[in-house]
This record gives sequence, structure tokens and C-alpha cells, in this order.
Amino acid sequence: MLNPERSRVTVKAPERLETRRLILRRPRQDDAEAIFGSYASDKDVTRFLSWQRHTTVETTGAFLDFSDTEWARWAAGPYVVESRESGQLLGGTGFGFETHYRAATGYVFAKNAWGKGYATETLEAIVRIARGTRLIRLYALCHVENGASWRVLEKCGFIREGVLRRHSVFPNLRQNNPCDVYCYARIFD
Repeated sequence: MLNPERSRVTVKAPERLETRRLILRRPRQDDAEAIFGSYASDKDVTRFLSWQRHTTVETTGAFLDFSDTEWARWAAGPYVVESRESGQLLGGTGFGFETHYRAATGYVFAKNAWGKGYATETLEAIVRIARGTRLIRLYALCHVENGASWRVLEKCGFIREGVLRRHSVFPNLRQNNPCDVYCYARIFD
């Protein structure tokens, strides 16, 4: 049997990609205040996220350092999402590589960007990038109560593989116990 680590050559992802309405690009250090102000510090926006809400711009700066490390180590890393029309920072997305053939993805958008189809357009772009990097498995975990998010995953062809019971802690929810999550995945040949 072929070892997926050896049989597939990873291709570096583009640091910038445009869709019909959006620009996905690698974050820069000077994005810290915009990220902090638009979504990373918002209690409602970060409710169902696996990372803790940012309470200072310095926390956002640490995320940007992490982003640079991920981009240096793997085929891709985090992206920020901007409006092509206005240049406004709308949210974030990207890849969390675990191996050269498997990565997690997710997305987060400022409240003023909710309900406009940006998450679907962004995830479709992430799927295109994943194919280009020669990933085999792209997956996402989603809190079972986050219906808006799992509907986006399903629109973009992700298949719900099941429920992972008491799997993930969501630090912005009041409880600190692991919660049930849906596991969704796309498999690429």
C-alpha cells in the first residue's frame, strides 16, 4: 500500500486568491487592529469557535505570528477575507495542516458580514485551494448547535461523517466541558 506522505507531492497554496466578491489573502502583521476590531474580539462572533476570544490587540498579534509559522511550515495557513469592492476586512479562514495530506478548515465572519453568502463563497475557494495543494482529506468540526455553519459545509459538498461525542471545548461558551461536534469532510482523489 502506498504511503500518502510519500506518494503525493505538496504544492504551495497561493497567498492571495480572488473570488467573485472576495479576496482571500495571507494575513500581515498590520492586520492586527482590523482583525481584532472586526471579529476576533466579538463575543457573538467567537461563540462557537475553538479559540478564545481576543481581549487585546497583542493577542491578535500572537495569532499573526502563529500564521507566519504555519505558512512557513505547510502548504498554506490562515487567510483573511476582504471585500473586493471596498477592501473591508470581513473575516478569516484557512487551513490547519496535520499532515501533508490532511488538514482542518473553518471560517469566521464579522457580524456585519453574516447572511450574505460570504462563508459559502469562502469555503468554495478553500476547497479549490485544497485541491491545488494535493490534499486528500479536508475536514471541519462544527458545534452541533451551530446550524448556520453546518449548512454552509453541506452546501459546499462536505459530508457529515458523524457526531464526535464530548470532543471539543469551546472556550467562549459558559461551560468548560467538551461538547459534541459534527465532523464534516471532503475527500479528494
